[in-house]
Amino acid sequence: MAGLLGAAAQAHGQLYVCADAQGHKTYTDKRAGAHCQLLDLPGAMTEAPRKTAPLAGAPARSTVQAATAAPAAGAFPKVDGAEQRARDLDRRQILQDELRSEEQKLAAQRLELNGGQPERQGNERNYAKYQERVAQLKDNIGRTQQNVEALKREIANIR
Repeated sequence: MAGLLGAAAQAHGQLYVCADAQGHKTYTDKRAGAHCQLLDLPGAMTEAPRKTAPLAGAPARSTVQAATAAPAAGAFPKVDGAEQRARDLDRRQILQDELRSEEQKLAAQRLELNGGQPERQGNERNYAKYQERVAQLKDNIGRTQQNVEALKREIANIR
């Protein structure tokens, strides 16, 4: 509701809260009686933005249009082919290092799971606690497998 009030305040400039005789509150952009109070909302505009005068010979544009205009396509910095290849090679190396790390982690997790029957620990006298740990190990293995697959896809997408 607060977001709606903030949006309404910005759209219309002022927002009032009015109470009737029974104490029911109504929010509006128009003052409708003596029991209305102006809400002070942070970020609310109290008046519409003013247009700036255009320079001689320039087309008229509002300040909002000028601020949101996209930069020209040629204004973005260009990277030459050799530098981009070097960046791609660095990226590939980083991803391959991460892949190796995740694969080692996966192998250790599978070893710990021991084919679905991990060794019981001393604090797992309760079978439910053991099952909870087994489920957690399976979840970790699934998550690590997803990471490995995602890293392989990412490496395949590098030019």
